Amino acid sequence: MSRTPRKPELMSPAGYWPEMRAAVEAGADAVFFGMKHFTARAKVGFEIPELPDVMRFLHERGARGFLTFNTLVFDREVRMAARAIEEIATAGVDAIIVQDLGIARLAREICPELEVHGSTQMSITSKEGAELAHRFGANRVVLGRELSLRDIERIASSTDIELEVFVHGALCVSYSGQCFSSEAWGGRSANRGQCAQACRLPYDLIVDGEYRNLEEARYLLSPGDLYALHQVPELMRMGIDCFKIEGRYKDAEYVAITTQAYRKAIDETWETGGFHISQEEERDIEQVYSRGLGPWFMQGTNHRQVVKGRAPRHRGIKLGEVTEVGRGFVRVKCAFEPKPGDGLVFDAAHRRSPEMKEEGGNIYEVSPVKKGIFELRFGNGQIDFSRIAAGDWVWRSNDPTLQKKLKPLTEASKPVYTRPVNFEVYAKAAEPMTLVASDTEGHSVVVVSENPVQAAQNRALTIESLQTQLGKLGGTPFHLADFHADLQDGLFMPLGELNTLRRQAIEDLLALRGNLPQRNVSALDEVRPLAQPHPAPSRGPVQLHLLVRTPEQLDAAIEMQPASITLDYLELYGLKPSVQKVKEAGIRVRVASPRILKPTEQNIQKFLLSLDCEILVRSGGLLEGLLKVDERPALTGDFSLNTANVLTAETYLDLGVQAVTPTHDLNARQIEELAEAIGGDNVEVIAYQHLPVFHTEHCVFCRFLSEGTDYTNCGHPCESHKVALKDKRGLLHPVMADVGCRNTVFGAEAQSATRHLAGWQDSGILNYRLEFVHEGAQEVREVTRAYQAYFAGSLNVTELEVRLKEVTQQGITEGSLFVPHDFENLPQLM
Repeated sequence: MSRTPRKPELMSPAGYWPEMRAAVEAGADAVFFGMKHFTARAKVGFEIPELPDVMRFLHERGARGFLTFNTLVFDREVRMAARAIEEIATAGVDAIIVQDLGIARLAREICPELEVHGSTQMSITSKEGAELAHRFGANRVVLGRELSLRDIERIASSTDIELEVFVHGALCVSYSGQCFSSEAWGGRSANRGQCAQACRLPYDLIVDGEYRNLEEARYLLSPGDLYALHQVPELMRMGIDCFKIEGRYKDAEYVAITTQAYRKAIDETWETGGFHISQEEERDIEQVYSRGLGPWFMQGTNHRQVVKGRAPRHRGIKLGEVTEVGRGFVRVKCAFEPKPGDGLVFDAAHRRSPEMKEEGGNIYEVSPVKKGIFELRFGNGQIDFSRIAAGDWVWRSNDPTLQKKLKPLTEASKPVYTRPVNFEVYAKAAEPMTLVASDTEGHSVVVVSENPVQAAQNRALTIESLQTQLGKLGGTPFHLADFHADLQDGLFMPLGELNTLRRQAIEDLLALRGNLPQRNVSALDEVRPLAQPHPAPSRGPVQLHLLVRTPEQLDAAIEMQPASITLDYLELYGLKPSVQKVKEAGIRVRVASPRILKPTEQNIQKFLLSLDCEILVRSGGLLEGLLKVDERPALTGDFSLNTANVLTAETYLDLGVQAVTPTHDLNARQIEELAEAIGGDNVEVIAYQHLPVFHTEHCVFCRFLSEGTDYTNCGHPCESHKVALKDKRGLLHPVMADVGCRNTVFGAEAQSATRHLAGWQDSGILNYRLEFVHEGAQEVREVTRAYQAYFAGSLNVTELEVRLKEVTQQGITEGSLFVPHDFENLPQLM
């Protein structure tokens, strides 16, 4: 399958009206925005009553409007979510961008005419992942930002599902939808629009128990920002449907300048096959917001580039380096000439703790010293020169002239970016003049003059003069494209009447474009009865499942004789002997799949099937691939499939998954309610684990323990070293790599469900999993024995907690299972 090269849709972000208008005036084809809830950017957005005005504005200006509904939805919110979808559809929104697979399915049932786009939070990195989203209603998917151009092309050439690609903006270090750091450490779910940005904090690197000096690179989980402007021609050649600019928290200036740049690149490439951008234009893009711009993963894996680690925030453009510090001045070797009024920041990351305040201020005076070196002076009291030294980097954090340059777009009083309109004129003597105005989207209006066309007494109308007068579209969102006139010779029409005719045509066309679509919208009760709680069965025998990551742990796990053992090894291809070992011990065996599968990794599915054992499925793409296998093994859907509600759980169960593990976004009580709704035998819970807080394409092992750039030349330090990240509290968070060299950072404390085990049992849950990371064999034995004793009735909850605290090196935590005190006051599932 090959795609026809196409002119892609350019989509820009909008937090609210100023950014919305800036996007349109800079030439966006579509704008994505959110509400104050059900969105991954919870601090910005519109209220539902505002949506009709938003859509009228966008449609009048020839842009589409996509609403982000990209959070996981809890069961107690399903009715509210359904009502919101009804109102969104009625308001004329062109599409909703959805993370939750069950909600995607529900949205199509409520309003089949409302497009559904699979969000980047679905972690779609393969054709199969796209097909799973399409199976449940998504006609477009947003691909993961960790894909290379080759990966994107492989997906594009193998599916006709619409593909959307991020081309600019912030990168999360974790795969979107696979980050639980905010949930684990602050009870604020990133999958619920409450990201606490723990990736932007400094960490110490601990290797084999020893501190490793990172020098200035202590922000080792803070990536640079995506900048794929120069990849636009290649992406267009692939036939990608939509280019997306990230940034719903960014201001109107950011939206304007980035949209303008990508608009130019797309238009020029479409016309000529390439585009030109000046050095000054690129500086302006970097100046408005940047943590370090680059194509990063899009150009292929290079673990030395994407995370520099020097700073977590926007600093602007690197101006140069300090060469000398004097009394009241600094001299700087500059990459470009600074000017009075520029804001500067002095970066001493190589000398100081990253948390310390940086010196900065506005330039008062600039004096050239010699080629490339300038002496800079500042206003009295702005700078403490004793804290600046030769060798410090200097950043231009603010350029006042840029704000003036962008003002026409950010404060436009009349339309700046215009769309084409076509005019057809029909004029005969003694009959009214007819003007037909049409746009490129199929809208057309007809207006007729109030008075008939007259015979010319002096100067007659010509096609050229008629086109000139009717083409005066200044102040409107249009420019005249095609013009056709059926005009008899010797006719006349006063200029005032021509102007009236033109104004009426434009008014009527705008009104037609702004009409909200009439859609068939159904209420939740009409399309899907919600699951009724299953009667809680009497407590049955508990099944204890162990997940291990090393052969040492495996030997200890086999001694414990659990109901099953799951193997989650770094090296998949070393699994066969371990699988056989578990089978010989008479224990059920499962293998855990990777959470991410890229196009070149699809052979992993064949390998997993060849092991002839059950599979713990962590990837939506893998699940879709397994659905096409005639004889597939028993499948359990893991936490990474983000099952947060009954709708999503039933979706996976309908596909043949025998049980689901709820997402870590659910607290313990919500897990009980889910089990009560779908049946406890359909749920497998994790009672002990180190929460997988980050899952990232970036490899810490390669970046800091080798001189290589990727797995081909790094020497695989992940196989011979134990690594942990030390936070400011002194806790050590283990890091492990998987078969795709992706890293998982685990929570330091062991998350234990001790206080909730009784409630889970009462809800009918029988299957409990214990997961181990860096624990040794003895810890595996002692933790398992403690849980076995509890379920056997020989330990109570308090005694279980005491035992676990004695065993675990960094203590235990309730973590994401914590139930807020006011939770029972929230509305119940209806």
